[in-house]
Amino acid sequence: MTDYKMMAEQVKTLAETDPWWVPMLSNISSLIYNTVPDLNWAGFYLINNGKLVVGPFQGKLACIHIEVGKGVCGTAVATNKLQKVDNVHEFAGHIACDAASNSEIVVPIHYEGKTVGVLDVDSPTLNRFTDEDASGLQEVVRTIEQVISWTCARA
Repeated sequence: MTDYKMMAEQVKTLAETDPWWVPMLSNISSLIYNTVPDLNWAGFYLINNGKLVVGPFQGKLACIHIEVGKGVCGTAVATNKLQKVDNVHEFAGHIACDAASNSEIVVPIHYEGKTVGVLDVDSPTLNRFTDEDASGLQEVVRTIEQVISWTCARA
């Protein structure tokens, strides 16, 4: 069982070490990838010029660009809702960046009321993600959002 509360605390500590988003998100993706069991990808897609662009991640190669509204990540942005997909092969419009991925969870990230990116976590196991994973990853994202606001306010 993953201790998401501790993970959120570790996110705060990482931000205190260096609040710039690149090293922070790089270390957070490593933290998730190496803490949550049975993953093959954990990372971030960030909005740039109206598209999702791959950001810091751990795992196999990733799609570089994803259109808003396309795939699980793009759907999370378009609907502004967490997407928990038990079987990505049954998700209409799924983008197969890695054919080994079978389930996925995507959480939108906000700054000043706008979606600025997503946390994307993939597993090779069908039905891998539970409601506890969804709640825990949302808590991690809320911490990231607080850190982004705190960091931007200090800049």
